[in-house]
Amino acid sequence: METITITTEFIRLQDLMKLASLTATGGEAKSLIQDGQVLVNGEICRQRGRKLRPGDVVTFQGRDYTTAYAP
Repeated sequence: METITITTEFIRLQDLMKLASLTATGGEAKSLIQDGQVLVNGEICRQRGRKLRPGDVVTFQGRDYTTAYAP
């Protein structure tokens, strides 16, 4: 599982995908999310604005990502 460090209270799903370099653009992230290709905590998530906090697990293309607050 790869951990993405954030400095805010939460990060939106589409922003996490861009930050983790899973997509090149926000439009690409939006399309993949709306197509049901992204899981959040084991369930398909079609909300590109879904707020993710540490402990949430995003699965994309068979890989898992989570967030953690910066120290």
